[in-house]
Amino acid sequence: MKQTSILVTGGAGYIGSHVVLQLRERGERVVVLDDLSRGFPQAVLDAPLVTGHVADSATVSALLREYQVDTVMHFAAFTIVPESVRDPLKYYRNNTCATAALLECCLAAGVRYFVLSSTAAVYGIPASGVAAEDTPTAPINPYGTSKLMAEWVLASVAQASALKFATLRYFNVAGSDRAGRIGQATPNATLLVKVACEVAAGKRAELEIFGTDYPTPDGTGVRDYIHVEDLASAHLDALTWLRRGGDSITLNIGYGHGYSVREVLASVERVSGRKVKVRESPRRPGDPPTLIASADRIRSQLQWRPQVDDLDTIVRSAWNWEQRLLREPW
Repeated sequence: MKQTSILVTGGAGYIGSHVVLQLRERGERVVVLDDLSRGFPQAVLDAPLVTGHVADSATVSALLREYQVDTVMHFAAFTIVPESVRDPLKYYRNNTCATAALLECCLAAGVRYFVLSSTAAVYGIPASGVAAEDTPTAPINPYGTSKLMAEWVLASVAQASALKFATLRYFNVAGSDRAGRIGQATPNATLLVKVACEVAAGKRAELEIFGTDYPTPDGTGVRDYIHVEDLASAHLDALTWLRRGGDSITLNIGYGHGYSVREVLASVERVSGRKVKVRESPRRPGDPPTLIASADRIRSQLQWRPQVDDLDTIVRSAWNWEQRLLREPW
């Protein structure tokens, strides 16, 4: 009998490629589907890559059959908040409608498990600055809303079928594979650690700090930064949970503590030995002063144990990756 496989959509992107790497290291049979609009073929390493879109039902159905897929890990999405405000239909079409189309194919093919990449943006601005899984969802932009709608679609499909799922809500992802094999190469990236390292490396002239008058210790926004390798390992733990008969589950992925923008910049300067030029600007509408994960559930339910919970280590992996990109541009 042919071995079953895991389909990773968006597996040539930043987060998806790190999950593919860990799955392959564990000996899983993986196939990647990516339209390469924001991903890179070289990030997939030794896994087979099919170029296509998750809303293309003919391509997806053929892949599910050919590789006998029993698990789908769904990363393919647009993730830039300002872009979602300018072009909301792009986000609802890609993040919500395409997920529904993918799920329709999964049901027809008898896929057993579905792991959804979601986001802390579904919470909007929690009053306390800390979000638990039962914190009311109140997204404030089309990106967060499109992902929350995808969560609803998945939950409804699972309720009406035998499909089991894990929905993982990410906080602020940062860093790169510490062995230097893959990393974030997205042009015009918006993630703070990546942008700060690009400034330190001379790829950008300066970094813009949005808001220096928040009610935080140094006036800048505080976020829960999680290393991409720890984020990836949570997906493998979620799959193990489902395979062992665990119920469908929704989980935050974060460390449960935060760093301010200025603390991150200080770390980049320590690690790189270079000054990060900044420009201070007013607050952006909708940015919470603090957003930190309550992540007790993932630790207790999945026995998830992060290995890279150290800001300088996170930054060092990102900085080393920028140095590689200077030598070998992707």
